[in-house]
Amino acid sequence: MRLPSFVLVAAAALGLTAPAEARYRDTSQPIGVVVSLDLARYLGKWYEIARFPNRFERGCEGVTAEYAMRTDGKISVVNTCHKGSPDGPVEVAEGVASVVAPGKLEVSFVPWLPFAKGDYWVLYVDPAYSVAVVGNPKGRTGWILARDPALAPAKYDKAVSVLQTMGYDTSQLQMVAQ
Repeated sequence: MRLPSFVLVAAAALGLTAPAEARYRDTSQPIGVVVSLDLARYLGKWYEIARFPNRFERGCEGVTAEYAMRTDGKISVVNTCHKGSPDGPVEVAEGVASVVAPGKLEVSFVPWLPFAKGDYWVLYVDPAYSVAVVGNPKGRTGWILARDPALAPAKYDKAVSVLQTMGYDTSQLQMVAQ
């Protein structure tokens, strides 16, 4: 069975890649998570506003992530990428997440590889649950997400400041066309 390239790169995005993967965070700085994350409010559709470069999303625009509660208590993850432009061909990666601690999820896009799981930490969410910042402690990935395809400059600046506070080099953030 051949997996879509987006599935393989989604696994890579979660830090499951070789050490050669870029790091965008000074790991000597502390990283925090939203310990009071209201998972029910976090579920739903998010638009990717900005990301740190990664090979699994190379050429992806119009990226969305949808989270839904499953009957077994885990969370379904559906990431959608439009190749080349927001109207380009669609690639979908489906995964499963488990809450391992408040604000910390473990995600797998390759269920038949039980060790192929990655950290997905919610670093910030605004009170309205309209903006979120996600990353991992190793600093290989990071995203700014929003409920709408466009984000007001003040909200974007707040998300960037969260990343900076946690040691991320935000000069390397890439905007994602929606």
